[in-house]
Formats: sequence, structure tokens, C-alpha cells
Amino acid sequence: MNRLQQLGLGIVFWLFATHANAQSVDFIEPRDGDTLPTTFTLKFKVDGMRVAPVSDKREGVGHFHVLIDARDIEPGYVIPNDNQHKHFDKGQTESLMFLQPGKYKLTLQFADSAHRSFGEKMRKTINITVAGEK
Repeated sequence: MNRLQQLGLGIVFWLFATHANAQSVDFIEPRDGDTLPTTFTLKFKVDGMRVAPVSDKREGVGHFHVLIDARDIEPGYVIPNDNQHKHFDKGQTESLMFLQPGKYKLTLQFADSAHRSFGEKMRKTINITVAGEK
């Protein structure tokens, strides 16, 4: 194997290792910039970890929270449980949401079984407009 082939193989292994361990969350629905009715579906996904109910205390698992026009929660801090911080502690990856018409910042945050934020790497923010019923 020549040096160019070795370099190419090394790059392939590096890319695989980097992406295999990448951790992130994302909204499947809605998408950034969407205009929605007052009742709409939220769908989430996670990469690099597993979704589980809060009763599952193992490492590498967690559950979703949606922050509505709220400040980001730093790693290790507990996510409040109020109208701006929706907890999906049964391990849900989908839910209906109702919001009054207006513009909103929605932040998807993954957290552990004690509701401690995994921080920026496990956070995704989008902006939506709720226009009313279609």
C-alpha cells in the first residue's frame, strides 16, 4: 500500500470514527421558519444517544425537553418544569403542541434522567410562526 492509499484509508477511518460518535438532536417537525396552525405536531430525533423514560438511569440515554422562548440551559443544570419548559419524560419522540398565534423560539434540549441538560451539543433551536388554524 503506497502513502497516498494509506492517507486515504486513514481519512476514511477518521471520518467514520468522528461521525459514529457524533451526538446531536434535531427537530424532524416543525422546521426552522415554518408557519403553523395553533395546534401542531412536534417530532424529534437524537443521534449518538438513546431516548428513554426518566426511570432509565443508565449512561448514554436521556429524554427530550422543548423550551419555548426560554434561555438556554447550561450543561449539568436542571431544566425547570413550567409552561416554558415542556418535559417529555416518558421517552416521547412526538407530541402535539398548542401555542397562541405569534412568533416563537423553540429549543430542543436533551437531558439525563434527573433533567440535567447535556448542554449545547445536545440542543437545537428553531424559530416558528403560529398563524392560527388553517
